[in-house]
Amino acid sequence: MLWGITYTQNLDPLNQRVLSTLFAAVPIIVLFYLLVVRRWIASLAGAGGALSAIVIAWLVFDMPLNMANWAFVHGVGFGLLPVGWTVMCAMLVYNVTVETGQFAIIRRSVAVLSDDARVQAVLIGFSFGAFLEGAAGGGSPVAICGAMLVGLGFDPFMAAVLCLIANTSPVAYGGLGTPILTLQGVTGIPGERLSTMAGHQLPILSCLVPFYMVKCMCSWRQTWAVWPALAMSGGSFAVFQFVFATMHEYVPQLKIWPMTDIGGGIFSLVVTAMFLKFWKPKDRWQFAEQSPNHPPARSSTPTPHHSEAAHAQASVSAWLGRADDTEPLTTRRVARAWMPFALMSLLLMVTGFVRQREAELKRGLELFGPLKSYYSVPIPSLHNEVERAKRLQKNPDSPEPEAEAAVFDFKWLTAPGTPCFAAAILSMLFLRVSPRQAIAIFRKTIVQMKIPIPTIACMLGLSYVTRYAGMDATLGVAFAETGLLYPFFAAMLGWLGVFLTGTDAGSNALFGSLQKITATEIFNQGAFSGSGLALDQAQTLICTANSTGGVMGKMIDAQSICVATAATNQLGREADIFKAVLWHSVFLASLVGAMTLLQAYVYPFTRMVP
Repeated sequence: MLWGITYTQNLDPLNQRVLSTLFAAVPIIVLFYLLVVRRWIASLAGAGGALSAIVIAWLVFDMPLNMANWAFVHGVGFGLLPVGWTVMCAMLVYNVTVETGQFAIIRRSVAVLSDDARVQAVLIGFSFGAFLEGAAGGGSPVAICGAMLVGLGFDPFMAAVLCLIANTSPVAYGGLGTPILTLQGVTGIPGERLSTMAGHQLPILSCLVPFYMVKCMCSWRQTWAVWPALAMSGGSFAVFQFVFATMHEYVPQLKIWPMTDIGGGIFSLVVTAMFLKFWKPKDRWQFAEQSPNHPPARSSTPTPHHSEAAHAQASVSAWLGRADDTEPLTTRRVARAWMPFALMSLLLMVTGFVRQREAELKRGLELFGPLKSYYSVPIPSLHNEVERAKRLQKNPDSPEPEAEAAVFDFKWLTAPGTPCFAAAILSMLFLRVSPRQAIAIFRKTIVQMKIPIPTIACMLGLSYVTRYAGMDATLGVAFAETGLLYPFFAAMLGWLGVFLTGTDAGSNALFGSLQKITATEIFNQGAFSGSGLALDQAQTLICTANSTGGVMGKMIDAQSICVATAATNQLGREADIFKAVLWHSVFLASLVGAMTLLQAYVYPFTRMVP
């Protein structure tokens, strides 16, 4: 018998299932109200949702207050390391290239590849946007690519719409795999397995998105006129996405899935550029000439997101101001400009080997004296003191209670952010950044992260409270009532989560544990008996669907919409752009849901589940 259990989860604390479920949903309702109705900034809304979760866990689910507080601290810790640290350091590398003028060279090296608007939309919005999503995320693909397309003569409204649609299939690996890292943290499913499952879904969408983008800007006939370039761009990215997302299945030492977007975006650009040397569209297609500097529409209802959007616009304008660089694009200049990202990729690969060695030893590596590569810290008042609800235990018939572990792994060396930080420092030395410039780069990065990192931390804090209190299990049992259809709704729930939180990582933090519980429930009901999927396979499929379905919600979340309007000088047209992309978002999310259904029940698609 385990001693020390001080809290036992009760999925129906009010002895009224509907009422208990309603109270379990209160934190999500509060989050929705603060974000969508009250229009609070995401970090404050996340804090409000987390506070309501603690109160409900304490007063309704009878979880001791100190345990609820420590659960929140545990979630915040994971939100800061590795998630927040990774996001910040990825942005730091990106800012090094911007402040040293190298990003202007990177931009020019992409823009000169074609003069056909259809091909430009895919090269910049999709391939280059995927690279930016993997390297920085945080709205940078929409802001930068939108401004680039306007500068090339695109209709500003269409540029915003195209970039929002393009910024979908790469999102699950954005910020060096931050969404999957987050999903691993809240579900306990290894990130490698989640990445493999995503790698068996997203490449299909990656082949579709370039065609979908171009069809939105011209007729079917004009779309098919450039199908070779679209197939080359989307197909090359899809192949790379599959290989990097699943490489560890074939070479266990190569756990390089966090670099999927960075490498895939570059690979797609290079392959398509080489293809365009031998193939050109028969008829050059461009938008009608217009003034890209038309005055923006006036907004009668400004939102807090406009300040973020204005900041994004100012940042974009800063590097666009260097776009008149007339020096020739030599191989040496282009290689020098891309060097920080190449260095980051190399260091990430090296730490992958270190992480593999840690996994083999099941402990941190001994470095210098008492210094280890990571430390495991049990969370006070929480570790092994929460008993899982009987129906959630691995062996419900066992008389022994099943305790929830609560250990924070302080992986300071192998967290993806550490090699990114090292790459940023080495890049500063290589590019001869002055101390004043370095301080400016660090200051800029910290300012950019003042909303995203607290938001991620609060979302994960909220998630950990609901997880340890059993509130997400209460909701999971309710969702399991959809039975055989749940795999479809799993993707749609992820879509809703991104709409609410603004990030795929936020959606995974909010609903990841719930998805795992619901998968277990419908598995126990016999939903997967005909397909032959094991419990761990069902959990992997459903939890990954939260992320892969969620990426389609990225185009309609408030932050993305406002950043898009700012970058394309469309402030005040947020509602118009939202309406323009809403049904695209719903349709593409439904495709992910349908794909998840096939992989759950229909052979041979079930063979795609690791």
